[in-house]
Amino acid sequence: MKKNIDPNLPGEPTVQVIGRMFTLLEILASREEPVSLKEISEKSGLHPSTAHRILNDLAVGRFVDRPQAGSYRLGMRLLELGNVVKARLSVRDAALLPMRDLHKLIQQPVNLSVRQGDEIIYIERAYSERSGMQVVRAIGGRAPLHLTSTGKLFLAADDALRVRAYATRTGLAGHTHNSITGLPALERELSKARQYGVARDNEELELGVRCMAAGIYDDQNSLVAGLSISAPADRLDESWLVKLQATAGEISAALGHRSSRSGR
Repeated sequence: MKKNIDPNLPGEPTVQVIGRMFTLLEILASREEPVSLKEISEKSGLHPSTAHRILNDLAVGRFVDRPQAGSYRLGMRLLELGNVVKARLSVRDAALLPMRDLHKLIQQPVNLSVRQGDEIIYIERAYSERSGMQVVRAIGGRAPLHLTSTGKLFLAADDALRVRAYATRTGLAGHTHNSITGLPALERELSKARQYGVARDNEELELGVRCMAAGIYDDQNSLVAGLSISAPADRLDESWLVKLQATAGEISAALGHRSSRSGR
């Protein structure tokens, strides 16, 4: 039954707009082929002009496509966001037990992070009070890419133009006297990360804390996360690197990644 919705209501509440947007997306999701504005209006109970206005706004954000005049379908942006969520959830599930096993071996915090824009976000951590180090970045915490070992892995996966664009956007602000704040120094650091497949943070984010990170790859050979070990600066053991890489490889394999001769 069609709802009586006045399309000319002034000052429409934000929550109501969001509710209508969800309704329209659900209608489009129920059909494989494009849906006409007339049918969308009938199924949603929205006046055609109201539905048209919301759909056009969704099209601007690529949440909706218009394959032809007067018809709509779900847009590619939803697929992109869905893949991001899928990657994070599957990485976290695959990583949890290997992370705990690695922590038991080294007795230092083990972190799982993903990229979000110009930052990394910590999505899981295995640690204990016995590590002797205060955990300063909780799950959900963020940090700049160029100041973290995992962040450098993601920057190393970018081409030179994107790295320079990142440097311009962020200004490469530093947190400690060890922070890399110049593009040439960052480019040298990223070159080493590409060569060895690992990256480091030498008290660049937090004084007294050093980190090493290895990448986690999916079945498309895409870098989807970084696994890192954090330790007091004077206690980071280089022998942990082999264990870290093996654990990252185990998680990657669980995501369907096949190791190449380059070591990934």
